[in-house]
Amino acid sequence: MRRAIKAALAAGGVLLAGLVSPVLAQDAAQDMAEPRPVLALMGTVPIYWGEAEGLTDLLSGAQEGHWARPVLERRFTLEPVSYLSAEALAGHSLLLLAQPRAFSAQENVALDAWVRAGGRLLLFADPMMTGESRFNLGDRRRPQDVALLSPILTHWGLALRFDEEQDDALRAVDLWGAAVPVKLAGQFALLSQESPCRLLAQAVIAQCRLGAGEALIVADAALLDIEGPWPAAEDALGALSALLAGETGEIAGSGVIPALAAREIDGNPGLSGMAPDARSGTGPP
Repeated sequence: MRRAIKAALAAGGVLLAGLVSPVLAQDAAQDMAEPRPVLALMGTVPIYWGEAEGLTDLLSGAQEGHWARPVLERRFTLEPVSYLSAEALAGHSLLLLAQPRAFSAQENVALDAWVRAGGRLLLFADPMMTGESRFNLGDRRRPQDVALLSPILTHWGLALRFDEEQDDALRAVDLWGAAVPVKLAGQFALLSQESPCRLLAQAVIAQCRLGAGEALIVADAALLDIEGPWPAAEDALGALSALLAGETGEIAGSGVIPALAAREIDGNPGLSGMAPDARSGTGPP
């Protein structure tokens, strides 16, 4: 019955009001809507499944899901991946890595090649996770406490540093008008003037142009704390995911970020507008 109704709607048929349930009509409308871009998702922050203890939790819905999943699903269709390889990334143009585990040498090579071939990456790499977890230290289901991504970051000309003397209060850094909440954040440094990256938001965020692809790397993951969201977290995630998708205009209700390709904050252009040979600095490329 559902298939028949959807087929009729798709063919432009007229259905009398009252003969079709609102639920079926809504399903059909969603099926005919333009498909959302697919976002590959990987990391130890449990965005897709939440902190489910096992299959029983998943099936019963006993464990509450992560708040970030529906926020991302407003814009994307999420597709979890468990390993980075040419095969796993084939067909994907967008990737979110949320405090991922350490990569193997083969994964580093695959990720680098994928980005340089035109992939767009949003990476959260936190040197000191502050979020709570239902799982104890040492449990593999717990988000990784420290980012272990030095090989790929070094290859991209970045060093991730952490100031142990910093204030542990929640604060916000500004990224093109979006307030990004951070707590005990790291900071990036460029390893040379030849780095393909720029430092933004008090060096908490690095913006890199790598071959034909782009990466936005955040040295903190407090934004994704599962017990959140922190104030402004949903807007910040919406802004970051819009940049990932190469969008401009209204972002997650936080206002308008016009013409990211042309606008500059502190001399730093939008992610899509960085020239291929742009280097770090405060002036335009």
